[in-house]
Amino acid sequence: MSAEAARFAGIGDEAGKPIAEQISALRALGWRHLELRTVDGLPLAELDRAGARAVEAAVHRAGFSVVCLDSRIGSWARPATAPFADDLAELDTLSQWCARLGTRYVRIMSYPADGLGESEWRHRVLDRVSRLTERAERAGIVLLHENCSGWAGASAERAVRLLDTVDSPALRLLFDTGNGIAHGYHAYDLLAEVAGLVEHVHVKDAVPTQDGPRYTLPGEGLSRVADCLRLLQANGYRGLFSLEPHLSVLPHEGRRDEDAATDRFIAAGRRLERLVSEDVAEVLDRRAGSAAW
Repeated sequence: MSAEAARFAGIGDEAGKPIAEQISALRALGWRHLELRTVDGLPLAELDRAGARAVEAAVHRAGFSVVCLDSRIGSWARPATAPFADDLAELDTLSQWCARLGTRYVRIMSYPADGLGESEWRHRVLDRVSRLTERAERAGIVLLHENCSGWAGASAERAVRLLDTVDSPALRLLFDTGNGIAHGYHAYDLLAEVAGLVEHVHVKDAVPTQDGPRYTLPGEGLSRVADCLRLLQANGYRGLFSLEPHLSVLPHEGRRDEDAATDRFIAAGRRLERLVSEDVAEVLDRRAGSAAW
C-alpha cells in the first residue's frame, strides 16, 4: 500500500452489503482501511455471533484494519425521546467489536429533539453523552461525535460545549464534509471553528436541490471538500479521509441502488485520490514553499 493510499478509508456498506463486497471494493482502490456500519443490511450490533465471527475472520484474512464503527447512537433514528437503554446496549456490544477488531473509534450523534424544548433537549443530550462517554472510557474506546443529526450537529458552539461539558479524552469530533448541504449550514464555516478538535473525517459532496441534496463525486459539489481537507491538514490533522459518497446508498432514507453501488464507490474513491493529490497536496506544498522562501 502506497503512502498516499494509507490516508484513505471507506464506509464499506456504501459499496456493497456483504463483507466480501466491501473488502473487494476497497482492495480495488488499493486501500486497506475499512469503516464498518452494516453488513448484509444489518447494523453491526444486530449481527448474531456467527455473523460477527464471519466479519472478523474476513477482515483479518484480508489484512485490513477497521478504523471506526458507525453506531446508531443519537442518530436520526434515535431521538432524545427514545429509550436510552437501547444506546447503552448498543455501545456495550460495539465495545466488544472494538476489542475483537482492534478499533478505537465509535461514531455517535447527539439526538434529534423530537419535539422537546431547547432546555430539555440540551439537558438530555449532555446527560446521555456524558454517561455514554464514561462507559466508553472504561472500555478504552473513543466516541466520535459527527456534525449530523442532533443538538450539537450543526453548530460549532454546541459541539465545543458538548466536549467541554463532558470533558473526557473519550469524546472527540468527527467531521463530515458533505453534511452541511443536507442540514442547512456551511460545513467549511463550522469546520473553521473546530478544525483542531477533529479526529476523524468522512468525505462526501453534494449540491442542494428543491428535493434535498443531490450527492456528487468528491470535489464536484458545493461542499468545498478540497478547502475543508486543506484546512484540516493546516490545523494538524494527520488522520484518515474516510469515503462515504452516498451515490448509491442513503441510509436515512432506506434507499440503495445495489447494482451500481460498487462501481460508484470505486469512482468516488478515485476522484477523492485525485482531489487530495492535485487540489489539496499541491496547494499545501506551494504554501510551504512560499513560507520557506
